[in-house]
Amino acid sequence: MKAVRIHEHGGIEVLQVEEIPVPEPGPGQICIHLKTSALNHLDIWVRNGIPGVPLPMIMGSDGAGNVCEVGAGVDCFKVGDPVIVQPLVYCSVCRNCQAGKENMCENMGILGESTNGTNCEFIVLDEKCVQPKPDNISFTEAAAFPLVGQTAYQMLVKRAAIQPGENVLVWGVGSGVGHMAVQIAKIVGCNVIATAGSDEKCRFATDLGADLVIHHYNDNVAAEVKKFCGKVDVVFEHVGSATWDVSMKVLSNGGRVVTCGATTGANVSIDLRYLFFKQQTILGSTMGDADTFTQVIKLVEEGQLKPCVKKTFSLDDIAFAHEYLENSEQFGKVVLTL
Repeated sequence: MKAVRIHEHGGIEVLQVEEIPVPEPGPGQICIHLKTSALNHLDIWVRNGIPGVPLPMIMGSDGAGNVCEVGAGVDCFKVGDPVIVQPLVYCSVCRNCQAGKENMCENMGILGESTNGTNCEFIVLDEKCVQPKPDNISFTEAAAFPLVGQTAYQMLVKRAAIQPGENVLVWGVGSGVGHMAVQIAKIVGCNVIATAGSDEKCRFATDLGADLVIHHYNDNVAAEVKKFCGKVDVVFEHVGSATWDVSMKVLSNGGRVVTCGATTGANVSIDLRYLFFKQQTILGSTMGDADTFTQVIKLVEEGQLKPCVKKTFSLDDIAFAHEYLENSEQFGKVVLTL
């Protein structure tokens, strides 16, 4: 089968499309013939060199396809079933998993980071990491929401506990996780302020339902927020050092900043006096628990949450796909067709 693997860290030149054997499922496992696989910023970080990534590594965390073989003991799926991949890797037996906190598993990992991922034609997964594909979406859309959808839902609904009527600032709506966040906040009933880096992406944010859209390169974000609502109750952060100071500046007394990433840099500063005096909260979040994934799938099935795919690439064009993502050209997700 074809697979995108890296044998060393670096630029797009380390991405290799190789022929490797098709994996075989063991007991309790499923082999999926993947039709699509999505890209995430995680792929860029893995390629560039996250510490601890085992090499060689098949890239990719999201995928969708048809079941082509099942191992002994699998009773929820049969050959031919259309399915989607759960990107989260968890043990099911540790204290956190038993408490329904799979994203805090003592051995937590993500496909394409801690174990071989989805940028390939076939993948073998434990039955628990496979879910039926919603009938109302294509395979391309099905690969576009698992990681970013559960990440955004976990951040907003479970970590920040957003409430109807609250004001929520979402940075970078053109990203995969950003376009999910706007929709989820609107589903809950929040007033959403979204930022974007181009006029076209601003129009995209409006189409998603944002109540106020700010061009974060041309406009003063803090000033625009002040005119709209004064301060915000929640900031959805995934950008890092480039936006952190403004995120804290626009946060209300008792407000929450929830963060899942640091694409522009991980080192930020904070004045603790403001934090405790204003009784604000900073929340970290990674992926989502198993229930979160179920809830996101339900929202997609109901048509409330709609994954957006701006552009697709073939597996052989993986280097161009990485460049496209790194240049922030996408709206929503970038998907590979296999």
